Amino acid sequence: MVPFTKMHGLGNDFVVLDLRGGATAPGAEGARAIADRRRGIGCDQLVLIEHADTAGVDVRLRFLNPDGSESAACGNGARCVAARLMQDAGRDRLVLETLGGRLEATAAGSGLYTVDMGPAHLDWRDIPLAGEADTLQLDVALGPLEGPVAVGMGNPHCVFFVDDAEDIELATFGPQLEHHPLFPERTNVEVATVVDAHRIRLRVWERGTGITLACGSGACATLVAAHRRGLAGRKAELMMDGGSLTVEWRDDGHVLLTGPVAVSFTGALDDHTAA
Repeated sequence: MVPFTKMHGLGNDFVVLDLRGGATAPGAEGARAIADRRRGIGCDQLVLIEHADTAGVDVRLRFLNPDGSESAACGNGARCVAARLMQDAGRDRLVLETLGGRLEATAAGSGLYTVDMGPAHLDWRDIPLAGEADTLQLDVALGPLEGPVAVGMGNPHCVFFVDDAEDIELATFGPQLEHHPLFPERTNVEVATVVDAHRIRLRVWERGTGITLACGSGACATLVAAHRRGLAGRKAELMMDGGSLTVEWRDDGHVLLTGPVAVSFTGALDDHTAA
């Protein structure tokens, strides 16, 4: 049996597997089985905790999508795991290694946890895009959506600013834009309405997952995109279906993501399901 913890950040939910005891990481088929909301546990992503091989790093994290693909970054998933590990160890700081880079997590008080997501990537090569393009205004349009901002947060994001995010049929446009040929690794899709310089309403279609109640890296990408467009300051509240996250884009380029986390339940997977 493989123990797991079900956690969520504002309804953005994760199955966390600690593999440091020697358990084998699930493959694509196992990830799909675990993430299935009818036949498995159900989640937006699996988060795998592994031993870190790098000096100065506490643990290595991997993120698996419900379709079995792997994502290099997940802000809410990183916050959830960091909170659990900090609580277990009686610490208020951890360093996490991911495919998207090294992340520093800290306890922010009042049940909130912050992850430094590292620098936002703004060059088309780093997002990545399939070819050279103005990342502040992409030549991409579908239905009422046009001219998005591209941002890399360890994973690609395509942010559309609209008059009313509630009016956008995200379930229709999200999957088409996810597979737009400009994004060779597919993309997350955000539709955002700027309420004022410090508040943004956001809805997200996650690559490999679909519509989620919240998305940490999507919140980060949206704040960066809004500030680049002159629509918001360097710090704002990102209001999503599951609740709000606070994002700050520091002058040094790093993006800080802060919000609550929660444990839903714990359990154990049989070896067949986890394989």
